[in-house]
Amino acid sequence: MVSLRWFGHACFAIKGSKVVVTDPFHQKDVGYPTPNVEADVVTVSHDHFDHNKVEVIKGNPKVIDKAGEFEVNGVRIKGVETYHDKAKGSQRGKNIVFKIELDGIKFCHLGDLGHVIEEREAKEIGEVDVLMIPVGGYFTIEPEEADEVISILSPKVVVPMHYKTEVINFPIKPVDVFLKGKENVKKFDVSEVEVKIPEKQEIWVLKWG
Repeated sequence: MVSLRWFGHACFAIKGSKVVVTDPFHQKDVGYPTPNVEADVVTVSHDHFDHNKVEVIKGNPKVIDKAGEFEVNGVRIKGVETYHDKAKGSQRGKNIVFKIELDGIKFCHLGDLGHVIEEREAKEIGEVDVLMIPVGGYFTIEPEEADEVISILSPKVVVPMHYKTEVINFPIKPVDVFLKGKENVKKFDVSEVEVKIPEKQEIWVLKWG
């Protein structure tokens, strides 16, 4: 079994035969409780304070924070260089998109992607089963740009992240802006779900925690 847990913001734990954690944070920086989890691998999309607190993750994980292809204890990871803005990184720097293959499931974590991905980037990313995508805008792509990225990558499961909730005071939009008009939405009242890939695309809204 493979599960996906959302701690809040851009931090997830992908749990199967190994555990991969994305973009960890500390509670003092974002408001969500600091993740309490052991991991084999931690990915860091960019070196900003709300995404790079690798020291909070237990288990002495391997940290991957750059582009390239990696294999760690049977977990295949590809980092694809993108940007945190629409100006080739001149405003907020670079951002690494991570493709993570664990137990036969292809996950893609977009980090703080700031632009609609280009054809080259989409080809590098390749097939995606589960896409973790920022939808709050301001620091990242806006909700309508998220729709474009989803159309390009065609994942079976879309998991929105990096949006306004009751505990974060960043100037970003709530998830409902992204969800407006969409019918393929599944809202969960838990933070961790088993990953079973549906036949048709679904949007999974997880509870943080």
